[in-house]
Formats: sequence, C-alpha cells, structure tokens
Amino acid sequence: MFEIPHVINYLLWLGAVGCGLLGGVYFAFSAFIMTALGRIDPTQGKSAMNSINSTILRSSFMPLFFGTTIVSGALVAVAIFWSSEPGATLMLAGAVIYIFGMTLCTIFFNVPLNNALARSEAANGATAVSAWSRYLNVWTRWNHVRAISSTVTSALYIAAISAR
Repeated sequence: MFEIPHVINYLLWLGAVGCGLLGGVYFAFSAFIMTALGRIDPTQGKSAMNSINSTILRSSFMPLFFGTTIVSGALVAVAIFWSSEPGATLMLAGAVIYIFGMTLCTIFFNVPLNNALARSEAANGATAVSAWSRYLNVWTRWNHVRAISSTVTSALYIAAISAR
C-alpha cells in the first residue's frame, strides 16, 4: 500500500538526485566544455556541438531530463494539495524554480539555438564565425540558468527531505 508521506519522500529523493545529475551536466558545459569548443576552429566547434546535440537525444540523458521534470510537476501538485506536509514550501519553491529555470529555459532558449546551429552546419566564412560566436555566448548564458536552477532545486529538495 502506498502512503502519501512515503511517496512524497521517494519523489523528493528522485528529484534531488535527478536535479543534481542534470546540474552537474549543465555545470560541465558552462565551466569548460563550451569554452573548449570556442577555442577550436568554428567549423569543428559547430560540428562537435551538433554531434553532442544529436547524440544527447538518444542517450540516457533524455529519460533523466523528462523524468526529473515529471517528478517536479508531481511535487508542485503535492505541495499544493498537501500543503500541511513538512517541507511543502521548500518542495514547491524547488519545483517551480526547476520547471521555469531548467525545463522552460531549455524548451524556449537552448533547443531553438541548437536547432538554428544544426541548420547553419553548412555555413562557412565570416558569417559562420559570427553565428558560432553568438551561439556560444547566448547558449552558455542560458545554460548557466539551467545549471543554477537545477543545483538550487536539488538543494531545496534535500532541505525538504530534512524538514520531513
């Protein structure tokens, strides 16, 4: 038999671990991967990033990405409907930060930039260099938001676990 307090604990643990893993991936991109890609020839950098983007879609990253988003959505519902549960405010804050700062940021900013980069694969010359430079700057800026949101959410979920 499932008891609500146990289900909430499982969701919080899944969310904390998922956000921590995703925050680590985003941190790596922000801290050194994008810088390294920016130091190589723009054509090679674009090709490498396009390869990463297509590979990630068929990797274990995607179930983690969607699963953690689903868990966070469930925690919003839990925090609203069981607001008297210990840690409800922390789980709500974390889930909202995650959904807006990671999921929606990815959907509305990083993915469209990735799609534009894929379409520009054949471009070369000064236009390609300029587009790649812009991509590096803008994509990384939004990736910082994802890294911070995931990490803060992981901490808030851990705090909610402690409050329980």
